[in-house]
Amino acid sequence: MTSEKLPEWVPASGLQLHLSGIHFDAIRLRGVRGEAVLHHLATLTDGDPGPVVREIAGARWTYFLLAPGASQDFDWPPGAKCFGPAARDQYVGIPAAHGNTYPLSWRAGRRRRGTSWTRSC
Repeated sequence: MTSEKLPEWVPASGLQLHLSGIHFDAIRLRGVRGEAVLHHLATLTDGDPGPVVREIAGARWTYFLLAPGASQDFDWPPGAKCFGPAARDQYVGIPAAHGNTYPLSWRAGRRRRGTSWTRSC
């Protein structure tokens, strides 16, 4: 993360679980598929795919964060899990911008000066 102004839901240190559908929706893809989608989005968006959180251990999930309610507007590929407004509570781990956030890290693309990294949230 390279932005000076962070959303209130990004913790100052470590990581926190946040209820999806409130500050953001998330699309989760596993392992190589998540990395491939991230690479494709970065290519399409000139290196700015929006906020993306990656799990660097275990299943190596990749979470693409979207504006609240936006996850219901699209059809997602097989294997994608949508975290948004739901009958059951769904939480997504959010790492701090800096410091030890293992096992999560930010994979957002480099930001252009003057733009917010939360373009989609």
